[in-house]
Amino acid sequence: MLVVAVVTACSHKEQTKTEEKMNTSLTLTQEWDKKFPKSDKVDHKKVTFRNRYGIELAADMYTPKNVEGKLAAIAVSGPFGAVKEQSSGLYAQHMAERGFLTIAFDPSFTGESGGEPRRMASPDINTEDFLAAVDFLSVQDNVDPERIGIIGICGFGGMAVNAAAIDPRIKATVASTMYDMSKVNVEGYFQSENTPEQRMEKRKAIAAQRTADYKAGTYQRAGGVIDPLPEDAPWFVKDYHAYYKTERGFHERSGNSTDGWNVIGCQSFLNQPLLAWAHEIENPVLLIHGEKAHSRYFSEYAFEKMTGKHVEGVSAKEGNKEFCVIPGASHVDLYDDVAGVIPYDKMEQFFKEAMK
Repeated sequence: MLVVAVVTACSHKEQTKTEEKMNTSLTLTQEWDKKFPKSDKVDHKKVTFRNRYGIELAADMYTPKNVEGKLAAIAVSGPFGAVKEQSSGLYAQHMAERGFLTIAFDPSFTGESGGEPRRMASPDINTEDFLAAVDFLSVQDNVDPERIGIIGICGFGGMAVNAAAIDPRIKATVASTMYDMSKVNVEGYFQSENTPEQRMEKRKAIAAQRTADYKAGTYQRAGGVIDPLPEDAPWFVKDYHAYYKTERGFHERSGNSTDGWNVIGCQSFLNQPLLAWAHEIENPVLLIHGEKAHSRYFSEYAFEKMTGKHVEGVSAKEGNKEFCVIPGASHVDLYDDVAGVIPYDKMEQFFKEAMK
């Protein structure tokens, strides 16, 4: 009877522990509200986990049906200002169809995830979000903790590369249509604001906005993708508008679709280069970018940081680091399946080879 009592108590304790892990203060939408159709090849459920700052993150988990044993797993996030119901969920579902257990998560301060104030960004915290996703995947009963990879899309491509430089548990990394958010904040688009004087003006403007926000007791939003679209808008802005501001990609929780980041939200990127230690990443990295993407130079820069080899407009491979150019593709063509150019086959091959 004593043995039974001890076993029962331990079982109850473990059950309570499990229930505590499942408890969440987040409001999670249960109906399917993604910008892509639900696959009948995978099971889907909502999950939550916490990062080392105590921020609770919301994610969609996609598990391939009719599989046994421990699976390789992939965590996906991005683009910068998007939510998991958009591109990251699409990537995650496709990779689950190919045999991986995947999660697409909302970063801190974004979407259904926690964190206050809303719509803030941080090179540290948003990199940590990937590491927390690896924590979560590492302890799942049906995941092999030695076979975990990540995918970062757009601005979270830079965060993914940074995460890979910090955490060797990440056995393989894909950065798709990548932005380096520190580089673009420091230099402006195409190095259009790349002087000490211009950077100082940005610092002064953000400092003034901080004072104004503090007085007002709220944070001024920068606005999402411009709408209505001016006729003279740059072509890459038109590319964004075609996704975020139309039925194709609009989502009410997406900052890019609605009122954007806080004006001061990206302040810390000015002084914290994301790719400073990219050259020390030992595990494989695949950079994917469209040939016609305005942002292609970010992936070219990342490849050079990792390998010391300069490339411009061409695919290249150096050791276990690869840069793949998609012919004719724009930046946003790699957000969804409209153009049909996202190289899922290549990503599947890359992850299976890197995590075998």
